[in-house]
Formats: sequence, structure tokens, C-alpha cells
Amino acid sequence: MSETAPRADDHDPERMPGAGDDRGGIWHPRYFWVTVGAVAMIFLAATQALAVTTVMPLVSADLGGDALYAVAFSGTLATSVIGMVAVGAWCDRRDPVLPLATSVALFVAGLVIAGLAPSMEVLVLGRLLQGLGTGGQTVALYVVVARVYPAHLHGRVFAAFSAAWVIPSIVGPFLAGFVAEQLHWRWVFLGVAVLTLVAFTVVYLSLHDLPLRVEDPSRAPVARRLALATVVAAGALALSLAGEAGPWTGVVVAVALVAIALAIRPLLPAGTLRVRRGLPSVVLMRALIAGALFGAEIYVPYLLIDDYGFSATAAGLGLTSAALLWAAGAEVQGRFGDRLGNARITLFGVTLLLAATLIAAATAAWHLPAWTIIAGWSLAGAGMGLMYPRLTVLTLAYSTPQNQGFNSSALSISDSIGASAAIAVMGLTFVALRATDASFPAVFAIAAALAVLAVVPGLRMTVSSRGARAAA
Repeated sequence: MSETAPRADDHDPERMPGAGDDRGGIWHPRYFWVTVGAVAMIFLAATQALAVTTVMPLVSADLGGDALYAVAFSGTLATSVIGMVAVGAWCDRRDPVLPLATSVALFVAGLVIAGLAPSMEVLVLGRLLQGLGTGGQTVALYVVVARVYPAHLHGRVFAAFSAAWVIPSIVGPFLAGFVAEQLHWRWVFLGVAVLTLVAFTVVYLSLHDLPLRVEDPSRAPVARRLALATVVAAGALALSLAGEAGPWTGVVVAVALVAIALAIRPLLPAGTLRVRRGLPSVVLMRALIAGALFGAEIYVPYLLIDDYGFSATAAGLGLTSAALLWAAGAEVQGRFGDRLGNARITLFGVTLLLAATLIAAATAAWHLPAWTIIAGWSLAGAGMGLMYPRLTVLTLAYSTPQNQGFNSSALSISDSIGASAAIAVMGLTFVALRATDASFPAVFAIAAALAVLAVVPGLRMTVSSRGARAAA
């Protein structure tokens, strides 16, 4: 584990494979099929995320699972932590191809179980298995980027990953709603499973002949990290299910939060919870903005269906504008990120995210026209597009080949636990206030508070990705 940045020459483009002949950027022939394969995986992940968010209100109604609605999301994020730690350690010891393949197998198995689930409990079990695969896929793809592309192309790669959300954001929610209404919501899960296998075939064929092993692999012990990851996942699940504890809900929440805080510390860069400058602040900011956005986003289609009578197809379109502007913000970050600097990106991004959550809260509280939340939520996408890929670029800039897996998994763990904990707390709040008009406004207010908190670590990151690489 390391919290210090590598030397300036650790990612010198002249020393990277293919350096000197990559004037075509990430689409140069040397990188073309790797880019296509990796972007295809992100494309499917985006399709799955947007589709499930769109149809989950129908799933919940069909299976009688209102009490487990939030768990179906937070549980996936919780178990993803185990996959992240396992695959991160695995990648630090060898090439990322086999870890990626294993992650895909778990992801697809989870989708199949969810798609065939006879009850909400079984569907949640499938989502838990899916989470193991999702976490592993994320870390493995980050390591692929670190080992295949020179550092000066990392920003463009992650901009391409964000752009891969564009088509799913346009057709994904609409298509998911259409499939759920015309066929069945089960085909949303099963269809993504089939397409994921096709996408992974492209990834495997583009990577299996590349030299991706580390010359001096990490020998850091793994068993303790896996045990801690399991405790973190169990704590997050307990937090999600705390509402079922009746009078003991408060005790369960307190114990779960303490367990998560204690177990997660060794899985993150030292000083993360103390907002130490540099990589720790990068990782902490990711948790806060993920909690704000993903915690609130699952309630946008819920609000449109529940309070405004939208169909699943129409409600899905409420997420489309946000995803489109996410891609636009990512493109701006990819081209001008170092020129803008982290302080400006933080302030611009958080302001947009905060505005979106406040507009959503106002819409729910005062029953404003539905177009208000649809238009307002697009601001959240623009803000996240600026901030999200930027944090990934900075994480890789702070990494060496020996800790790329650890740092990538730390960023993803922070992401998942931030979102999982936020979804759990929002779910408890929502259920507690469900009989009143305050349920939806309260959820969006919590998201707004998290967005404001993100300013603190956001202003404690290095000036640029180049500065991060040269900090040591």
C-alpha cells in the first residue's frame, strides 16, 4: 500500500509499449482493438446499470419487494468490494486477463439468477453475485488501461469510457422500459448477460497476446485484505437491511457504520478518512460524489412512476439527459483537465451536482412539473462527467506498476461503499417517511449534503495529473 506518487519518469511515455508511434491516440492500430474491447465492456456496464435502474420499480411491484428495493442496489455495491480487493491483488501479481474473465463469469451468473428469480429475495441473491463480478471487472479494466496505454493517453481513455455511456443513455432506459412492458422485465437481465459474453470475447481476443505481466510483482499479503473486504461488505449489507430490525434499527445502523469504518481503513490509502492531501483526498472525494449521485438517481424514475404516473419507458428517459451531459463533461475533462485544474473542476462539478439534487428535492416537495426534475437532473450528469474520470486519471498518476491494482481497487471500493452506504441510509429514510410527502425530498436532501461535503477533499488534490506523477 502506498499513498505517495511515483517518480515523474515512472510513466514516461517514451518508456511505455508503443510510445513514439501513437499519434493516432487511443485509436492508433497498436491500441485499436484494446480500446474497442474495453469500451464495449463499459458500454454493457452502462446498459446494465441504466436498464436495471429503469425497471426496478416494476420488479419490486411484481415480486412484492418494496422493503428490499434499496438492497437490490446497495447489495450489489457492497459485494463488489470483495471482487475489487481480490482482483486488485490478483492483478498486482500477474496480468489482468484471467481476473477479468473470472469477474465476467460471476457477473453473468448473477444476471441469470436475477433474470430467473421467483422472488425478490432470490433476485437480491443474484444481484449480490453480480456485484462480485462488477467490482472485479472495474479494477481489471483500470489495470488494463494502466499497462497498455502511456500515461498521456489515460485521460482520453477514460473520456472514451464515459462517452460509452452515450448510446446506452439514449436508448438504454427507453429500450429497458420497452422490453419490460412488451416482453418482461426478466429479459432486461438475461439480455445483458448474453451481450456481456459477446463483449468479453472482443476484450479477450484483443488482450490475450499482449505482455501485461508485472516485472516485479507485489508480494503483499492478501488474506487479511480479503477478510476486511468481507467485513466491509457485510457491514454495508447490514446497513441496507437495518430497517428489518424493528426497534433495533438504530443499533444495527451504528454497529454497521463502525464496522465499515474500522475495516475499510487498511483497504484505502493511509489518511483517506483524515482527508490527507493527494491520493487519499482523491479516493475520499470519489466516495462522496458517488454517494450523492447514485444514491439519489435510483429515486428519479421511482418518483416519475410513483408520483407522476410515468410508464417505465418514459421514466427511463429521465436519466437520458444526465448521461448525455456526463459524456460531454468527460470529453471536456479529457481535453482540458490539466488546464482547468482540480480546484476548478471540483467547484464546477460540485455546483452542478448540488443544483441537480436541490432541483429534484424542490420538484418532489412542491410537486413541480415533471420536466423540472428531468431537466435539472441533467446537471448532475455534467458535473459527474467533469469529476469522475478526473479522479481515475489522478489515481493512476499516483500509481506504480506494483500498486496499480491496490490503488485502482481502493478507488473502486471508495466508490462502491460511498454509493452503498448512501443508498442504505436513503432507503431507511425513504421507508420511514413513506407515508408522508417528505420521503422523496428527504432522499434528495441527503444527496445535496454529500455533494457539499465533497468540496473539502476536492480542494486537497494536486494541481494536475502531471503534478501528481512528479510529487515524489
